[in-house]
Amino acid sequence: MSGLRKYLIIGSLFIIGYLLIQYFKPKPTNWKTTYLSEDKIPFGTYILRQRIEDIFPGAKVKTVQNPIYNTLKEKPNGTSNLFIIGSNLKVDSLDYREMVKYMQNGNNIFLAAYQIRGVLLDTLKLNISSDFDFQSERKYPINFTNPTLKRELDYYFDKGISEQFFSKIDTSRAIVLGRKAGEQANFLQYKYGKGSLFILPNPQLLTNYSLLKEDGADYAAKALSYLPKAATLIWDEHFTRPDTQNKSVLRVFFQYDQLRWAYYIALFSLLAFVLFEIKRRQRIIPIILPLKNTSIEFAKVVGRVYYLQRNNRDIAEKKVVYLFEYIRNRYRLNTNNFNPEFKEALINSSSATAETIEETGRCKQGAGKISQGSAQG
Repeated sequence: MSGLRKYLIIGSLFIIGYLLIQYFKPKPTNWKTTYLSEDKIPFGTYILRQRIEDIFPGAKVKTVQNPIYNTLKEKPNGTSNLFIIGSNLKVDSLDYREMVKYMQNGNNIFLAAYQIRGVLLDTLKLNISSDFDFQSERKYPINFTNPTLKRELDYYFDKGISEQFFSKIDTSRAIVLGRKAGEQANFLQYKYGKGSLFILPNPQLLTNYSLLKEDGADYAAKALSYLPKAATLIWDEHFTRPDTQNKSVLRVFFQYDQLRWAYYIALFSLLAFVLFEIKRRQRIIPIILPLKNTSIEFAKVVGRVYYLQRNNRDIAEKKVVYLFEYIRNRYRLNTNNFNPEFKEALINSSSATAETIEETGRCKQGAGKISQGSAQG
């Protein structure tokens, strides 16, 4: 078995084993506050969304994910109630202006948010605070102020889901519908023309965790009963889905622990495979040296060959042949006859002296007279 195949088999078995362990292990409770209508985790709103038609019988439930301004601009005909739940709710001037017109026309808005920012908080002169202490398990009682809805025994909730309250309100405008510990307001109503705005600073009271308990279901039903009967209930998810446009594959992977770790393992395995494959296939590249100029060495070798043969006559004759070949090519002269006309033409063309030309002629004639082994020439 090759090394690469062995690594692949071991890696595959490791990944399969890990995924099986992750799949069959007990899933820890997800305490994240999503307030999403499809989430069945403690702080999702699956139960409320499934039972909302029982609380508002005959009303058409319409789910939207647009900003408040766009939602109210496109509102259905007839009376309606707008329900908004989320951790962080920011209302700008355009949203608030449209909300006021919407309520003045006889519609109502129910806001359940842990934190409210923007124009709405400033206009209503509100301040939200909390008594929640991570080191304490103290439960604060809450109840309604309306004698018809108020229970003889207060409501108690754990996990700090009812600890929020309004530390500052405009008493000239706000109607207190509920209190915490008999003193601090934790449920308000504001009238706008024919409609009203209801604000609950503890959205966890409407989540699955609370509704699975008898007290929680009773409190939620009574709080929502303040919304009058209307033809349509608009369930706004804009503040629970701020990234609805982000539907990338990686977002799905990173949303779940098992998929995220599987993604990391796959990346690590791919990197290991690439590194091992590179190491296995890499070869030493030979160094190719450039060709050397051996003309001088060649000339020396040829010279030694002639020297050892001692054929001086042949060397002399070749020198004469090369010389006259040069004269023919350089000066365009006929070298067949070494006569006075040739000598005169060569003197004029080469600027050589007459003595040099005569010496050249004597060399040509004497080359054939050199003996085979003579060292003279």
